[in-house]
Amino acid sequence: MELPSTENSRKIGKFENFSTILHPGSNETRKKTFMVIGINTAFSSRKRRDSIRETWMPQGKSLLQLEEEKGIVVRFMIGHSATSNSILDRAIDSEDSQHKDFLRLEHIEGYHELSAKTKAFFSTAVEKWDAEFYIKVDDDVHVNLGTLAATLARYRSKPRIYIGCMKSGPVLPLKNVKYHEPEYWKFGEEGNKYFRHASGQIYAISKDLAKYISINQPILHKFANEDVSLGAWFIGLEVEHIDDRNMCCGTPPQCEWKAQAGNVCVASFDWTCSGICKSVERMKDVHAKCGEDAATLWNALI
Repeated sequence: MELPSTENSRKIGKFENFSTILHPGSNETRKKTFMVIGINTAFSSRKRRDSIRETWMPQGKSLLQLEEEKGIVVRFMIGHSATSNSILDRAIDSEDSQHKDFLRLEHIEGYHELSAKTKAFFSTAVEKWDAEFYIKVDDDVHVNLGTLAATLARYRSKPRIYIGCMKSGPVLPLKNVKYHEPEYWKFGEEGNKYFRHASGQIYAISKDLAKYISINQPILHKFANEDVSLGAWFIGLEVEHIDDRNMCCGTPPQCEWKAQAGNVCVASFDWTCSGICKSVERMKDVHAKCGEDAATLWNALI
């Protein structure tokens, strides 16, 4: 259950001509890239996806150009319904044929299955792309891709990075409350808090950690909350935790003030809603006030 070798993860690659490598145990080649972003979404979230497509996520030829020229892959990630070839799955297939921006996972969708979905995402992404970083973000969060890329580029020489807004919330033993932890007894006395872990709205991990999840996923324990599960998988490893508060800015006016001061946020959302409150209606406004300059993404030095 060892971590993968760090030999290749410290090399700085160029992405103008996607190099490919053979994935161990597979006949498929993987595209070498800088970062892979998986936007967690649900069958019922079409309007959320469209709000992102209309703001911070490039579309069509621009999405492909982003991959080829900058090594940045962005996909909505979603599994399947419990019923094979259901109307829900067919709707996603139709949407994907139009936009070509989905990553389908071997996973049965369900709110209480987010930890399993996280494992499925990292494992699938590692099989498909040889990236330096892998990022998970929710579909009600605003992201500045160029600023995110520049932030991660600062850590590319380090082998095991876990970056996000680190927190330590209370372990909730009571049933019928949001974020109830059935295994509360494992965290000690009542009233204890979780260990530090990145908040689930957005976080990034480096290549070796994504490989670690992929290799060991059958024996990685899943707690009730997805972000706690991820933190638990790393707690006993030699991992550098990076607490970057630019990855959890508030929506306007907070992120707007920071942008005006030249300190553009990586990501913005409302803590009270665990995402942007009413994101379908507000994403355009957040993007207009807090979005990076259009040239930032294409000029990012990565």
